[in-house]
Amino acid sequence: MTVSLPDSQPDALPDILPERLDDPQSDFSPDHTPDPVLASSLSVTSTCVLSRGILELTLLPAATSNPTSSTASVQGGERNDRESKPYRDNDTPSSPSDGWTADALFGFAERINPRRAFLFVSKVLGRHIPVSPERMNAAWNALAARIPTHLPGPVLVIGMAETAVALGAGVHRALRQGPYPEALYLASTRHPLPDAEAPLWCRFEETHSHAPAHLLYGSPDPEVQQRLLATRSLILVDDEASTGQTFQHLVAALQSAGLDQLEHIITATLTDWSQPVFPAFPHWQRVSLLQGHWRWQDNPRADLPEMPKVDTVARGAWPICRPADWGRVPTGLTDQGKLPLLKAQPGERILVLGSSEYVWPPFLLAEALARQGARVSVAATTRSPIARGHAIQHQLAFQDNYGLGMPNFVYNIVPADYDRMFLMVETDTASVDPALLAALPGLVVLGGKET
Repeated sequence: MTVSLPDSQPDALPDILPERLDDPQSDFSPDHTPDPVLASSLSVTSTCVLSRGILELTLLPAATSNPTSSTASVQGGERNDRESKPYRDNDTPSSPSDGWTADALFGFAERINPRRAFLFVSKVLGRHIPVSPERMNAAWNALAARIPTHLPGPVLVIGMAETAVALGAGVHRALRQGPYPEALYLASTRHPLPDAEAPLWCRFEETHSHAPAHLLYGSPDPEVQQRLLATRSLILVDDEASTGQTFQHLVAALQSAGLDQLEHIITATLTDWSQPVFPAFPHWQRVSLLQGHWRWQDNPRADLPEMPKVDTVARGAWPICRPADWGRVPTGLTDQGKLPLLKAQPGERILVLGSSEYVWPPFLLAEALARQGARVSVAATTRSPIARGHAIQHQLAFQDNYGLGMPNFVYNIVPADYDRMFLMVETDTASVDPALLAALPGLVVLGGKET
């Protein structure tokens, strides 16, 4: 199958144009006024010109970049602040010394998706832009450090497929090594499991996505499932929150599926553009490395793109050979599993590619190679169709390795940049499209049956 991806409009402006709203030398004149409630604290704006419109961002300055929280309960008409103290104690706003500026966290690109035109392309996720495992680890450790340390247990961390599967696992690892050693991790998925492997717990929708449906699986272990249903603190992890609606849909689905002891909700994102999403929930907080607001101006002359069919939620012709204990079923041990025994030379340039949602074991392999002194980069295949331009400078399209007859993509990979390249899949090595192997000469596939 050949998939042709369109290019975004050639850059009329750089990806990010930071301007001070109070800078008399600025030649950027926004045609809108920020929310008056926030205008006093919003001081930096950025813009990106895409073929389908203009994206304008308003960023909170470092001193106020920690999102607001709703943490106090009301009893008898009086505020009860005693239970909210841990939240205030753990409010850690971003600062210039953190290094988590907009430019450090993301770039821009154009989706091939009629539902939403723009995309924030993360520079720290190891998905669309290759990044070192050290940088990935630093980002999710910084995010985990913003999560309150006195939440009541059981604690459940959920990562959102497919982009935030490794991010959620990394935050979970940091929390288990810190305040919550008994926390469970669960990732949403679009790859159904056999009924005998795990029970389907619930499903929810990410309405703006190229693949809206998400599944969440319970545990085949009755004891783990009981802990899951007894969750009192829920930590929802994603790379960014643009409106917060997906989090709302997820929580509603979980509550309908039996999560009836929930007391605390934490939304943890690298970038947060949303308005309060659980204002009626007595103990809710959102934490992020960067916060702000966006405004989209449509180009009325632009045609809507035809999106490839990538919303499949089904089992394919190639079975999954690897255990789902990295998060597709609830787990407490995110560093478990057998990894390939690979040797690296100091300074060797190595690329490790994950595939679709199977990204945590590849990250662990990248970490192991980096510990040997190699210069390792991490990226992953994806079902997300993105136009070339801005943060997407290179693109490859090929068939998925699950046998679903669905296009997959990989971005910003230049083979000459690496001495060795590895692709880890949870299916057999024969499932990988020869077109991908031809486009990345020397790519070594580590398949489910071999690892």
